[in-house]
Amino acid sequence: MNKENKNIAIQETYGERFQYCWGCGPKNHEGMHLKSYPSEDGRECIAKVTPDSVYTGGVPANLFGGMIAMIFDCHGTASAAWFKHHDLGLELTKDTVIGRFITARLEVDFKKPTPMDVEITVRATAEEIGERKVIVNMVMEADGEVRAKARMVAVGVKDNM
Repeated sequence: MNKENKNIAIQETYGERFQYCWGCGPKNHEGMHLKSYPSEDGRECIAKVTPDSVYTGGVPANLFGGMIAMIFDCHGTASAAWFKHHDLGLELTKDTVIGRFITARLEVDFKKPTPMDVEITVRATAEEIGERKVIVNMVMEADGEVRAKARMVAVGVKDNM
């Protein structure tokens, strides 16, 4: 990956009409603005977030499961877009309009409660890259411990969807 472009979030390269997701859309003024970045070697994608206290779950001071799933959902589809883009031999630049992927299936395994007051890191890797489908594996960590894992089947969509 080009070092000068490593600070470009994948979500910032979505086509105009795909930039309004509540979880990751850069143009959704009310949203969370999750950002996903390819690693230097392009083999994984990383997202970091510190959840706001309003997203506490049934166990006080821990992130609720729906928000964990949403983070996996947004990061997974961005990662799928990157893995497909990279597989085609393309770079991520400020002028990129990356292909958009949506979730066809998301499986989440909750391992341990996820604390609210620390930065959460989610790492994604590609298990399989097909013509229209990308299978993404993700791990969520906080305080150096695995909190949740996910496996996503993401499917590429046409711009006119």
